[in-house]
Amino acid sequence: MALSSGDRVAIADVLSMHGHICDSGELDRLDEVFTADATYDLTDFGQHPLEGVRAIAAAGRALGELNPVGHHITNIVLTELGDGSVHARAKGIGVNADGTCASVTYEDRLLRGEEGWRIERRKVTAHRVPLGGKH
Repeated sequence: MALSSGDRVAIADVLSMHGHICDSGELDRLDEVFTADATYDLTDFGQHPLEGVRAIAAAGRALGELNPVGHHITNIVLTELGDGSVHARAKGIGVNADGTCASVTYEDRLLRGEEGWRIERRKVTAHRVPLGGKH
């Protein structure tokens, strides 16, 4: 089944909503972005993957003032997978309270359920060197 333009817009909205929800501190609304049993993989940051939307929200609360003040997403590329899910690859920019910024790549697997598209798995990879270290 071909991914419709409506699906593409809905998926981009879900990916963008993550930043709006986090930056406004409305972590109880993360079920609008993630499936209930979502995995949030932070192993690139030396942490264990978070399992479930409640664990994702709890981790955000625990991070408290160390959270970025701005989560921004850009360069979204969507690929249909044969099982009806969608792979999304996007760039993330985090702006900290002190004005410093960081860049990541989000690798997401999204599923369409009764409430629409949701992220079932997210892997976050930090960018620490220019050109991915290949220069």
